[in-house]
Amino acid sequence: MTNNMERVSKTNYYLDIAQTVAERSTCLRRRYGAIIVKNDIIIATGYNGAPRGRKNCSDLGYCIREQLAIPRGERYELCRSVHAEANAIIAASREQMLGATLYIACVDPATGEIVGGVNSCAMCKRLIINAGIETVVVRETKTDYKVYRVSDWIADDESIKGEFGY
Repeated sequence: MTNNMERVSKTNYYLDIAQTVAERSTCLRRRYGAIIVKNDIIIATGYNGAPRGRKNCSDLGYCIREQLAIPRGERYELCRSVHAEANAIIAASREQMLGATLYIACVDPATGEIVGGVNSCAMCKRLIINAGIETVVVRETKTDYKVYRVSDWIADDESIKGEFGY
């Protein structure tokens, strides 16, 4: 008996998990999920939402950045959320993250559709660099993704200037 079942690729398997993590997001603007994987072991997960104990935008029923029509990538100090990448990094030790891969998925909360063309913000890129993460994989569609080598962010010192994430 032959089994013609097609398995999902390992990369899309991890991106599917990151997308599921995004379902915990409390952001009204974009739902992000992130997982850190090393040696085929999930080290940590994170999603964007307010710091523990503080009210989330989903609880308040509004996003201040939306109300003020602030463009993506600007005025993060007004945002209540901790980004998904930062929450995943907070949950792991640096030793575990050295050489690891960070997988990120973004979903539109209004439609549930995957949002492509996103990347980590400048602050999260700095955290990723200091955490020792080696590679970042960002979902573009259900099967397509972009791979970023963190060493490129380090080599091109201007690469994180002006980057827009959330």
